Amino acid sequence: MTPAVSVRGITKRYGKFVALDNVSLDVQHGEFLSLLGPSGAGKTTILRMIAGFDRPDSGEIHIMDQNIVGLPSHKRPVNTVFQNYALFPHMTVADNVAYGLRQDRVRGDERKARVREALDMVEMTRMSHRRPDELSGGQQQRVALARALVKRPSILLLDEPLGALDRRLRQQMQIELKTLQRETGIAFVLVTHDQDEALAMSDRIVVTRHGRIEQVGTPSDLYDLPQTAFVADFMGSQNFLAGTMDTVEGAFSVEGGGTIHADRIVDVSGGDALAAMRPENTLISMAEPDAALNRIRGRVVQTMHMGDTMEYVVHLASGAEVFSRQPRKHAVDVALGSDIWLAWDRADTAIFPPDRDIAATMKRARQSGSESA
Repeated sequence: MTPAVSVRGITKRYGKFVALDNVSLDVQHGEFLSLLGPSGAGKTTILRMIAGFDRPDSGEIHIMDQNIVGLPSHKRPVNTVFQNYALFPHMTVADNVAYGLRQDRVRGDERKARVREALDMVEMTRMSHRRPDELSGGQQQRVALARALVKRPSILLLDEPLGALDRRLRQQMQIELKTLQRETGIAFVLVTHDQDEALAMSDRIVVTRHGRIEQVGTPSDLYDLPQTAFVADFMGSQNFLAGTMDTVEGAFSVEGGGTIHADRIVDVSGGDALAAMRPENTLISMAEPDAALNRIRGRVVQTMHMGDTMEYVVHLASGAEVFSRQPRKHAVDVALGSDIWLAWDRADTAIFPPDRDIAATMKRARQSGSESA
């Protein structure tokens, strides 16, 4: 089947800055796709190219098998919901939703029926007479969604639409957005820098970095089987240890001492590398865990209550900083300054090539640890 959106080899420069560098991706019909990455990674530029707000320097963008590069934004079968909602303050909810239909010269009875249908979708019909300043942030977000959906676009673009909401409302709207997407069957493309948001709502996630696509996959693929150290780090918390990989012996030698074994070795042929394991898989014990193949000595320098979990910050002899996160009911009672052991399974360990950005983060952590020691 032809994708709903097909982006092929698009490049965009702003002066000397390369915002997108030969990017290609597909959005499938009825799919919830998230563009995820740090600031300046290129995710919003991709969205703006699809919407028609910017034009690529090279490459093609096809919607329903039609090359729409050069087609004005208002003639594309897409609609966009922005973070600030962009509602008209002097208009009622119903008039805001009807605005696009009026511009398209949709007749009165049909216009009213479609406005009612769109407001029903977002459960805002009973507030149709109110103005935006009489609504909460979540209600304004629903109106912005209704205004986008009323035109029955083939693709709905969402540019960080939940960024202005508080945590609880944001979580509620994530559920509602995903439900709405399933009910309408429209392809949704979401731009976000929030990993939890992308993991919660997406069928697939596109991770961008420095204007390129780092990895595309399902939430489970990206969290459990990252293909680069950057994706491993960006998709939730990750511990990294620097060292060298001996592919003949199948062992990773940690800087400062210690050996690690891993089931996943990703694009490493030997030499400098990074060992990665997630905090929730890194267990603390006071006694040396003799049965654990991967174990290392450290000192607890901080403990943090995180609701239903406890997080421990552990400094190693090498100066590296490692985190352990455990459910509170299984948490170990550890005093600050205690010498402890960290242990984890080889199945929960991956080895990646060195990464300059992660190396810089690790260096800052070592410096911070030495200053506080």
